[in-house]
Amino acid sequence: MHRSNFHVKILSIFPEIFPGPLGISIMKNALNKQLWSYEVIDIRKFGIGKRKKVDDVHYGGLGGMVIRPDVLGKAIDAHKNNVEKIIYFSPKGKKLNQSIAKTSLETGCIMLICGRFEGVDERVLQEYNVERISIGDFILAGGELAAMVFLECCVRLLPGALPKYANRKNESFSEGFSGMLEHPLYTRPVVWAGRSVPDVLISGDKMEVEKWKMSASFQSTLNSRPDLIEE
Repeated sequence: MHRSNFHVKILSIFPEIFPGPLGISIMKNALNKQLWSYEVIDIRKFGIGKRKKVDDVHYGGLGGMVIRPDVLGKAIDAHKNNVEKIIYFSPKGKKLNQSIAKTSLETGCIMLICGRFEGVDERVLQEYNVERISIGDFILAGGELAAMVFLECCVRLLPGALPKYANRKNESFSEGFSGMLEHPLYTRPVVWAGRSVPDVLISGDKMEVEKWKMSASFQSTLNSRPDLIEE
């Protein structure tokens, strides 16, 4: 069995959100195979006072709350042993892609900060040299779902994580399609709602099938993500 050193420490004020998608399908199987591991740390345990307060009003703002640096700092300090990289999910970060996922796997032990409210105090990000990552140009209520997206993107790249029939080399953004989008997919029945599977795909001519895949991949990319071709 291939064992990975990829361990993840997740900081959240809502640990009950997990495991969510991390506990089913590919993610669960990879955990059972010990290809990766994770733990969830409750930031509220480091909160202030009897009510374990974790947030406060932000200076110069028009409303909303910010996670306090002293509280978050204590949570990080208590669990930063062996952590090589700390990531915070924010629209200000680099947009997540396959390259970032691959690099993160090589890191070993990482810590993920899941923000809430208006976000976290900037001084924490500076103090711990935190890397910001965005999963897209939109806003979520918190970083937990972003963490799950990030982890699924990473874990499925681990050797042994996907079923044997799956082929990562022939997916969107993969080397098999030169970084372009994957071609359209078809399965049985051959005819459905008056629409047929392209003849070439059921012709049995492997060379022509491969030509069709590359051509369809290029066309899909040109239509939906022309920026990938320009790059």
